[in-house]
Amino acid sequence: MRIGKIFGLAVPEKCPGVPDDVLYPRATWADTAAYDAQTKKLAGMFAENFEQFTAHVPETVRAAGPKA
Repeated sequence: MRIGKIFGLAVPEKCPGVPDDVLYPRATWADTAAYDAQTKKLAGMFAENFEQFTAHVPETVRAAGPKA
């Protein structure tokens, strides 16, 4: 398993019957810079939306969000 840098999700490195490159979404994009930009945009959107809940959740939950 590897841990994604921005979203912190555990991602398998191998899966029987699944091509390895599919497990690395960035590698499936022809333009990796565009992938990186879209990932940062999504993380920012998540963080912005989550602001409405921060007063209602513990710090451990807030800290588990994406790292943009």
